[in-house]
Amino acid sequence: MTILIIEDEARIAKRVERMTAAHFEGNALIQICDSLKKGMDFLEKNSIDILLLDLNLNGKDGFEVLQSLTSRSFQTIVVSANTENALRAFELGVLDFVPKPFDQERLTLALSRATATKKELSSNLRYLTVRKNGSVRLIELSQLNYIKGAGIYSELHLLDGSSTLHDKGLDTLEQILPAGFERIHKSYLVQMKQMEQILISSGTKYALKLKNGEILPIGRSRYKSFRERIALQEQENHS
Repeated sequence: MTILIIEDEARIAKRVERMTAAHFEGNALIQICDSLKKGMDFLEKNSIDILLLDLNLNGKDGFEVLQSLTSRSFQTIVVSANTENALRAFELGVLDFVPKPFDQERLTLALSRATATKKELSSNLRYLTVRKNGSVRLIELSQLNYIKGAGIYSELHLLDGSSTLHDKGLDTLEQILPAGFERIHKSYLVQMKQMEQILISSGTKYALKLKNGEILPIGRSRYKSFRERIALQEQENHS
């Protein structure tokens, strides 16, 4: 378990470090960065499991970090006194918002959630981040039609017919997207709301027709679980 703390107040950073180490009983590698730049540099070179982030760092806005980190595979917990920004933080996919001042019990609750099943924790995510030419674009999940694998990247296909490249692979996006998205093929993730009809052809070939008319393949090994997921969704809609 690798954990990064981005906090500019040394006293608080050490307190978070001590409580986090106690929660994981010493079985965690914990790194502290006291500025946004140091934190971002660390993340560019290292993989982590949990990020503990303050939103006000030497007068700089921590949302700058959140926007650039949306859709990373690690969990983010905000530890901040700026509680008025909690809703905005959740919309950018943070797992929990721990208000300052905090105690061991509250931080432990957040850390416990970070090790739970990711699919259970992604329902607050509203955006995916696309970085291009030095700028950041936030794409609402509601605007996604489907996602196609493109090697180590993914193509986001939007409802308006446009597409853009995301710097994370399909496997990573599958981990963090909420339950409204389903993997139907090794190369495709679809938004369930956009499906119209399952097509079955000779040779036991399966495909999914979307509301915009596009047809995507359904992998044979995924067909059964996909049908079960549809049946479950229909039951929920009628309950």
